[in-house]
Amino acid sequence: MKLTVFGATGGTGAHVVRQALTAGHQVTAVVRDPARLDVPGQPRLEVVPADVLDPDALVPAISGREAVVSALGPRGRGPSVICRDGTSSIMTAMQTAGVRRLVVVSNSGMHREGDGWFTRLVFKPVLIRILRESYADMGEMERRVTASGLDWTIVRPPKLSDGPHTGRIASETRGNVRGSFTISRADLADYILRAVADPALSRVAVSVAKG
Repeated sequence: MKLTVFGATGGTGAHVVRQALTAGHQVTAVVRDPARLDVPGQPRLEVVPADVLDPDALVPAISGREAVVSALGPRGRGPSVICRDGTSSIMTAMQTAGVRRLVVVSNSGMHREGDGWFTRLVFKPVLIRILRESYADMGEMERRVTASGLDWTIVRPPKLSDGPHTGRIASETRGNVRGSFTISRADLADYILRAVADPALSRVAVSVAKG
């Protein structure tokens, strides 16, 4: 496939780029600083410096591609609009370029469906207060994505780790994965690439966790 990846220098996005290249895909990585993308010597990789908040600048990086992956995420716990506004910019560029398939990374922490009673009633309220700014950004992103009319998939992981790529991934479309509260960034990237190619996940939000 021909993929465009946003957030390609982040923890998850870098794994998406590497795994996609290993699988034989052609990857366009849109980055603010190309020096931060440590994937040398890849003939199927195109690196495009661009401001994700400028949709006109994104159109050339999206045109002719089959799917777009956004692994954008806020840094720290303060106020952020990078997920909502960055994703809106990406979707505007996709509409211009005529590309419909979009997979975005969100989180399962701000959702309670499927959680056990302790997680839902005790743990999650505390977590939501602590991460309220990030969750507000991602929550608005989700609302904009679901209203976009694109062929979207929202992937909702729990706490991310730098653990190994195991390929053991649990997923649930009717709520959160119960009893599993973490996933490695490498495994999350694995699932994202599976989702890109799975038409059954079009217009579906799916929670994932370590299997």
